[in-house]
Amino acid sequence: MFRNREDAALQLARRLKTLALKDPVVLGIPRGGVVTAAVLARELGAELDVVLSRKLRAPYQPELAIGAIGEDGEVYLNAFAREVAGVTDAYIRTERDHQIAEIKRRSRLFRAVKPAADVTGRSVIVTDDGIATGSTMLAALHVLAAQEPHEIIVAVPVAPPDAIEKFRPRCSRIECLLTPEDFAAISQFYRDFQQVEDEEAVRLLRESRVEAQP
Repeated sequence: MFRNREDAALQLARRLKTLALKDPVVLGIPRGGVVTAAVLARELGAELDVVLSRKLRAPYQPELAIGAIGEDGEVYLNAFAREVAGVTDAYIRTERDHQIAEIKRRSRLFRAVKPAADVTGRSVIVTDDGIATGSTMLAALHVLAAQEPHEIIVAVPVAPPDAIEKFRPRCSRIECLLTPEDFAAISQFYRDFQQVEDEEAVRLLRESRVEAQP
């Protein structure tokens, strides 16, 4: 059990400090993942940025991810997606368009504060406050792989074992503090799991840029 996102990130940072990283950059998946990423970047002396990917919501069950979409517009569907009631080609197209619009909105918001980091040839640490199905992380990893980083490290406080296995072919290393079999929701592993708003994520990006200036 973690006290909050900062506590989880500090524990994760202790593991990452043992690694030999090449010009590291920490990318958080907004919004909660930006809090985790900000702590990791501070503790590792790394650049902070975001990677934008969004889950595709199930009809009538918005908390259930049937897949995800990355900044490149490519859709990733979970194996069970077509078995969910209401999931049709038309529904997927509509949900894709909705999430692409949200990615563009967030891109305008975050890029006004922090231009996208160049990750080519660098150690890239991708993080979130936890992973449920893993779809959003998979979309992010696909987008990043095309940018030819030195390595991609997935670093998260908590994730179910089956989600972790999805990432192994797509990253160089995985650091995860908890991999419980009885996983129901990320929030069950935090005492304080308040929602993170856009304004908080923007503030963290802005402050990281100020701190990085000589």
